[in-house]
Amino acid sequence: MTMLKTALIQQRCTSNRDENLANTAQMIRQAAASGAELIVLQELHTSTYFCQVESPPLFDLAEPIPGPSTEIVGKLAGELGVVIVASLFERRAAGLYHNTAVVLEKDGSIAGMYRKMHIPDDPGFYEKFYFTPGDLGFNPIKTSVGTLGVLVCWDQWYPEAARMMALAGADLLIYPTAIGWDRNDSAEEQQRQYDAWVTVQRGHAIANGLPILAVNRVGFECSQDHPDGGIEFWGGSFAAGPQGEMLAEASHESEDIIVIDIDCARSEQVRRIWPFLRDRRIDAYDEILKRYRD
Repeated sequence: MTMLKTALIQQRCTSNRDENLANTAQMIRQAAASGAELIVLQELHTSTYFCQVESPPLFDLAEPIPGPSTEIVGKLAGELGVVIVASLFERRAAGLYHNTAVVLEKDGSIAGMYRKMHIPDDPGFYEKFYFTPGDLGFNPIKTSVGTLGVLVCWDQWYPEAARMMALAGADLLIYPTAIGWDRNDSAEEQQRQYDAWVTVQRGHAIANGLPILAVNRVGFECSQDHPDGGIEFWGGSFAAGPQGEMLAEASHESEDIIVIDIDCARSEQVRRIWPFLRDRRIDAYDEILKRYRD
């Protein structure tokens, strides 16, 4: 497959799971009607971003995989003949939970999944309270539309994760995301944060000669602990090509579906002129396995 029509679905979420999934389903249908063969959803799309607070009852939001959400999204994938990347709060066992991306094949089956490896713990992003780091490794998922290097949100800041997926044969790097601003930050600081988010991921595309897809949520979600506070999710979902070139960008204020034609053959051409994988000094990288070089 040379050209791959891909859709990124950026949406607002509420505390009503059924409403969120109904909205997701409607947007998936719209994307499929536009000809998309690969549809990517944002991080934890069945609920609001609950990690703003540490609250044991919120573990009730978790579900098994396979489970209710994979059944709903899988049926859509089978009906519409599309591959869908979903992002769920996985209940693996009592007291063991993951932030997990699931890939549904065109026949509705689960092609594979990735459990988020890098888990943040920052004000408003208390993910270590909820999620155990993934144990499936950095292994891309083979599908009928290509081999997908699926990572999740905080993973997008780590060049090692992108490189591992590239070295394992990924055709695309995909990042379901939930990231936004503190409204108390200055406009200048907000712009710096957004620019950094875009730049680091475009860097992964360039360093690995691969297209990347980053899908963020949008809209303000208040904190349960601090009703006057919360996160302004900045949207801005985007796709970039293997030289970091911007292919499409979503709205910063509203729900959006962007449909992009990804030229999968370009990676071969780009890697011929920029052979970064050839010139890696794998004989000299042992020190990278240390936390820090004192």
